[in-house]
Amino acid sequence: MSTTKKKVAIIGAGAAGMSCASTLANHPEQFEVTMFDIESHTGGQATSIPLDGAKYGASWLNDGVQGGSAIFRHTFRFFRQYGHEPQPVKLQVSFGKGPNSFWTNVFPSPLVDQHSREIKKLGRVLKCIKYLMPILGVMPVKVILRLFGFSRDFSNRMVLPLLALFLGTGNQTPNVSSVLLERLFDDPQMKLWEYDPDTLLPNLPLMYTFPNLGDFYKDWAADLRAKGVNIKLNTSVKIIQRGKEGVVLETASRNESASSQPATTSYDELVFCCPADEAKKLLDRQATWREKWVLGGVKFFNDITITHSDSDYFQKIFEAEYDPALCAEPSTKERKDQISFAEQQPVCQKDGWLGYRPMYYTHSFASDPDKIEMGFDCTNYQHQFRENFGVGQPPLPLNRHVFQTIFLNDQQQDLWTWNDIDQSKIIGRKWWHQFGHRWQHYLRVVPGMIFINGQNRTHYAGSWTMVNMHEIACISGIAAAYQLGAEYEVFDEFAEDFFAKYLLVCHGTRYKKRKQKRT
Repeated sequence: MSTTKKKVAIIGAGAAGMSCASTLANHPEQFEVTMFDIESHTGGQATSIPLDGAKYGASWLNDGVQGGSAIFRHTFRFFRQYGHEPQPVKLQVSFGKGPNSFWTNVFPSPLVDQHSREIKKLGRVLKCIKYLMPILGVMPVKVILRLFGFSRDFSNRMVLPLLALFLGTGNQTPNVSSVLLERLFDDPQMKLWEYDPDTLLPNLPLMYTFPNLGDFYKDWAADLRAKGVNIKLNTSVKIIQRGKEGVVLETASRNESASSQPATTSYDELVFCCPADEAKKLLDRQATWREKWVLGGVKFFNDITITHSDSDYFQKIFEAEYDPALCAEPSTKERKDQISFAEQQPVCQKDGWLGYRPMYYTHSFASDPDKIEMGFDCTNYQHQFRENFGVGQPPLPLNRHVFQTIFLNDQQQDLWTWNDIDQSKIIGRKWWHQFGHRWQHYLRVVPGMIFINGQNRTHYAGSWTMVNMHEIACISGIAAAYQLGAEYEVFDEFAEDFFAKYLLVCHGTRYKKRKQKRT
């Protein structure tokens, strides 16, 4: 039996790269792992920034990835391995501005009553999509909504903002496959909501806010280094050669002087854990026609998140406080209870708020109603603020809240309202390179993964391989490691099933359950 370790190079130290390295590191006798990233930190888009604790009520803020649902089993397991616990929060959302466009999951609004028949019809359409998945599932949402006769007002004010907010599809939402809409409500591995025929969304679903991601990824990286993983940050990579005999990389540290010579190293296997367009650029002329076809099918957009404390601007764009004029008639006991909950003075709870305290927001542009602006009240949402308030305490006034406004697709800057934000109240700006879940993505990219994964000693991982979720990024990294020969650690039946489905779809491999001790 050979005792030679398999040398694996991982490009990208975000959630996918770290998960891949972590899984391989469980077999130090089999793998020698080196991970590269052009940035100076691990975690990719999962970052944190410092805050003035005396002013804002917390000393840090997760400014990229912020939270997820109970389906994020692999993500949460990694958190807990390093003593970082995700915290539950009962989610409140606010869509639109004013009585003609506002609705929420907290209480019924006039817009909900106006579209009552269409909300009920949407439930029937979701079932049609489910049972006719190969045909209807790949169709763009905009086509499905027109095909079944939904009004533009219902589509633009309710369906599209809902899908955009929770799956990160931004202004490409009309072009995403309708399967994502169906799975948002129905699929065990993706669902965030239970469908409600009265108000569309049920009240206050349980979500989880992430711990300090900067601290978590530092702890994770330190542990991987202790296990023998060589993490090279601030390092550029060039692919010199790929083939059946292995991979040759040329790397250069951005910390070293310009006169230093790049290093050339051979590896047995290569795992791309970076965005698809970056992988395609690195492969350059060495990319096969299949890789060019699949990687080139991932469409990216540049968005910017502005973190600020301008409550006047935020209230001008979104419905941030309770207004009885926004309530529909309390025609049932359930509605009376919802309105009663919303109209009480807000009080901090360990898992959220009593009273109307929205956390996620969207606002449609009057001039282009299928385009949106997104916002977050981080003070209401992220748990570190509530921990400092204390259970039973009232919230800070809005002028001491930390907000985020996300402006989508830099090619549509003429719609953006970013110049209206008080410049003196801006805490930070951050650009993001986000992929769009266009219908072509599920016709070309996702089914194409099995034709490029494992070819030429190369595997691919990242949320872009399926759905823009931190959990998918983690699963994709674990799956790449599994394909290289690492074992999947069984710790949860739901997580194991999710992993098995991903492995089949993106690698064409049927997961074989082993009699393993659950960890």
